[in-house]
Amino acid sequence: MEKSPFYEGKAKRLFRAANNLILQEFKNSATAFNGQKKAEIEGKAEVNATMSAMIFQYLEDAEIKTHLVDFIPPRSHLIQQLKMIPLEVVVRNYAAGSYLKRAISKEGEKIRPPALEFFYKDDSLGDPMMDEAEILAKQIADASDMAELKKQALKINDVLTQMFSQVGLQLVDFKLEFGKNSEGQIVLADEISPDTCRLWNQESGEKLDKDRFRFDLGNLMDGYQEIFSRLKTIIQWKERR
Repeated sequence: MEKSPFYEGKAKRLFRAANNLILQEFKNSATAFNGQKKAEIEGKAEVNATMSAMIFQYLEDAEIKTHLVDFIPPRSHLIQQLKMIPLEVVVRNYAAGSYLKRAISKEGEKIRPPALEFFYKDDSLGDPMMDEAEILAKQIADASDMAELKKQALKINDVLTQMFSQVGLQLVDFKLEFGKNSEGQIVLADEISPDTCRLWNQESGEKLDKDRFRFDLGNLMDGYQEIFSRLKTIIQWKERR
């Protein structure tokens, strides 16, 4: 494996590994508001890497393809090399976050059916929201790709909503990223963790996700550890080596 990353983002580093694979290393960095708020949170990388591996395994058991090859404790994933689609796909089940600025809704109001939104991945532009017509016009993805992205996002939402509900958590909204493998199949990539999902306690409404950091609602790791401890009651990582 290379000693230096070929890519470093806000939350992860990527290293080239053997057999055309990539090592994705999670970081302790927490960022919000497009990098305007930053902090290093001890233990965040390990918890997110483990949770994301467990959730990807759960999705694979539901016949959803992911880029995960193996979990390398304490904070890394061995992943497939994909041709990434430069879109963030956001699924919204309840009104929260930036959605409140665009919709006549109160926070926590149920969205029926779930809303799908697309954001073009470009930090210099602030990851602008795009509608499907613009995505097609700019050839970021074709009509077949868009249909598959929407189909997979809604299936993932169904599986995750049921999974989190089992442990008393409400899946408010979440972000997905996808890429194409060597066979041209669209595959789930990146991560699924409290960094990328809004998760509220079903009974109390307490926010257990990264909004704790964004809006100073409490200790970030207390929320993440609560989610982690609940997930461990229904998911056990299966060794792949």
